Amino acid sequence: MVQISGATKLLGVMGYPIEHSLSPVMHNAALQALATQNAQEYLEYIYIPWSITTEALPLVVPSLAEMGCCGFNVTIPHKQAIMPLLTETTDIAKAVGAVNTVWLTHSGWAGTNTDVQGFISPLKDLDRDWSTITPCILGCGGAARAVIVGCAQLGCQKVHIIGRQSQKLQHLKTQCVSALSVEIQVHLWADIPALLPQTDLLINATPIGMFPQPQKSPLLATDIDQLPSNAIVYDLIYTPNPTLLLELAQARQHRIINGSEMLVQQGAAALSLWLGYPAPVETMRHALEAHFSR
Repeated sequence: MVQISGATKLLGVMGYPIEHSLSPVMHNAALQALATQNAQEYLEYIYIPWSITTEALPLVVPSLAEMGCCGFNVTIPHKQAIMPLLTETTDIAKAVGAVNTVWLTHSGWAGTNTDVQGFISPLKDLDRDWSTITPCILGCGGAARAVIVGCAQLGCQKVHIIGRQSQKLQHLKTQCVSALSVEIQVHLWADIPALLPQTDLLINATPIGMFPQPQKSPLLATDIDQLPSNAIVYDLIYTPNPTLLLELAQARQHRIINGSEMLVQQGAAALSLWLGYPAPVETMRHALEAHFSR
């Protein structure tokens, strides 16, 4: 178990809701492993979840440093709202337009985005010519922004983004087009049936299907039937594992990817940034696997 004392420093994750988060599972396992490996330089850290509403965010963030917090992750719905509260952001965070990892500096809180690295990790090893792949992204929030940047890094030439609010879609397109060399086309939810037959990579970047509503899916079974047989279906959600969307896709023999590896890789990057130690990726992955196998 992670040891707690008067010298314990805080790491954590904030979001709303946050009860579903498995970041504490893998980060505390990693901290324990690092503490064991570095017995002479004991790492007294603990990683905890914070349920923070949008209204409370501006009040909470400035007080965290006084509580001994050294860094934290940010999840739905705060990845964009956190940015005005930071004193600096990295280039990748500016390109994404969202922050998921924050650390303390002498001048205040700084932020970056490790979601891009996490997103592309399970895709890089697949035998695909990404310049010929046309991803279709469901959602236009902070997670979708990281996916767009990740698709551009993979080499995709064109990306379709689907959302429910035309103004939000156009705003996202304007921001991303100015920063990325990838063609971005935006569509409303009603356009989904026309897009699916030409979709090689379908990515759910919405919270639809996430705990506490695992019975939901952003697409129906009849929608999945319209995908090409070799399409990849990638759900950024990691709990439940698998989501209903992935169950529907797997039943139709599609290659599926859940959000757990993205969670591991973005978390490992964040932990390395906070501590200055290489993160024990295998320990973090095994901690999640143990949780899912219960």
